[in-house]
Amino acid sequence: MSFGWEGEKARLVPIDRERHLENCYRWLNDPAVTEYLAIGDFPLSRLAETEFFDRMEKASETDIVFAIETLNGKHIGMSGIHQISFRHGRGTTGTFIGDKDFWNKGFGTDSARIRTKYAFEVVGLRLLVSGVYGSNERSIAMLKRAGYIEVGRIPRYWWKRGKWEDEVLMVAERP
Repeated sequence: MSFGWEGEKARLVPIDRERHLENCYRWLNDPAVTEYLAIGDFPLSRLAETEFFDRMEKASETDIVFAIETLNGKHIGMSGIHQISFRHGRGTTGTFIGDKDFWNKGFGTDSARIRTKYAFEVVGLRLLVSGVYGSNERSIAMLKRAGYIEVGRIPRYWWKRGKWEDEVLMVAERP
């Protein structure tokens, strides 16, 4: 695939149900993949994931969702900007690498960097916010490498798999 927003390791491309839906359906039903995601504790049906793709494949003023692919075109995860407010110049971000063969290899960091550059330089946003479980040290480190800083913590914000999790608030501001 020769289009999309390219980084050093990854490319963010428009989602395509034929290329990406089955992987997402499988990953979002894998407890290891969803350990630190706000979803994943209840079974995700193929219909629910198809309906998500239906919404995200249409133009939206509040959501931009990309598939993360390697530079060779292998689908490895998803990344998005949600709750976009053009009035306030901000959006909420999220990324997950679903293909475990690509964990801890810099693809999440590269994807977050690409997404941040896209949000600031193309979309015109000035602030990106990401909420991360306090125990998710890998995501916190990844966001820091991508230019986010920690601005606060909300104690016991999430109930996840038998324990309360703090929410770590991370932000990236347009230079």
